[in-house]
Amino acid sequence: MLFIDLETTGLAGGAGTYAFLVGCAWYQDGSLRVRQFFLSSFAAERVLLEAVAEIADSCGAVVTYNGKSFDLPLIETRYLLHRLETPFASVPHVDMLHPARRLWREDGSECRLNALEQVLCGHLREGDVPGFEIPSRYFHFVRTGDARRLEAVMEHNRLDLISLAMLTARASQLLEDGPAAARTGREALGMGRLYERSGMALDARAAFLRAAEHSETDTATCAEAWRAYAVLSRRDRKFGDAAHGWRRIIELQSCPPAIQREAAEALAVHHEHRLRDLEAARAFALQSLNVNSTRSRHAATQHRLARLDRKLGESGAVNAPLF
Repeated sequence: MLFIDLETTGLAGGAGTYAFLVGCAWYQDGSLRVRQFFLSSFAAERVLLEAVAEIADSCGAVVTYNGKSFDLPLIETRYLLHRLETPFASVPHVDMLHPARRLWREDGSECRLNALEQVLCGHLREGDVPGFEIPSRYFHFVRTGDARRLEAVMEHNRLDLISLAMLTARASQLLEDGPAAARTGREALGMGRLYERSGMALDARAAFLRAAEHSETDTATCAEAWRAYAVLSRRDRKFGDAAHGWRRIIELQSCPPAIQREAAEALAVHHEHRLRDLEAARAFALQSLNVNSTRSRHAATQHRLARLDRKLGESGAVNAPLF
């Protein structure tokens, strides 16, 4: 794996944006090696790109943080402008931003690399240069030749590479050790999402179950986990397990209304068409009707209730009134 992080002359991208610092890191002989390629003048860009390509030629995968939308498109543009073949075209690319969001982002929290660095390993950077200052520090060097203000930029880039390697190692170890290794409900839920995307349904269901039953799981995460468990179980035609998940959602206090309504609707369908328990199906349909919903969902529920009442009437059962 080759870890890559760029420092650039701007965030807009395009042909006018240069990568003036290309940080590369890889594991070798049991340690992490870091090499940084610095653009001392714009005329030297081709040499820098060729040096990066020489390292990238031997890698089996490239790892970035938000690289799919920024780092790799930008550096590939620089190769294109110099009529050089990009070394990353046929290499698998792992953008750790997306797994990190699934594994560690709490509602409303940031998912910046240095924030995760603090949460996961307790390391708080001191004197770190803000990202918005980095282009101006480079342009100061271009105008004056004074490189002293770039020392903090180099260190910022180095720490980003180390954090990226740490983040990748942590995620890889989690997925290899399995759901039992999850420290929080949110982490287990994220693991389930990653397993599910990889087609590993059995591991995904185990992770969702771990998230739902974790002792420190908040109500919203618990509801999400039971929903994911129920949906995946239904997809795998394990209808009893799916119904169990939906019932656990109904039992939750302060459950998000949208998930509660979905659970009640799913249980109404399950009891009507699979268990043939029309009275229970009607009770769940009424419960979903009492939760705020769109006009189309409300009409569909009314239609289901009318059908259930007709079936119950034909069977001679006594129904509770709709309202």
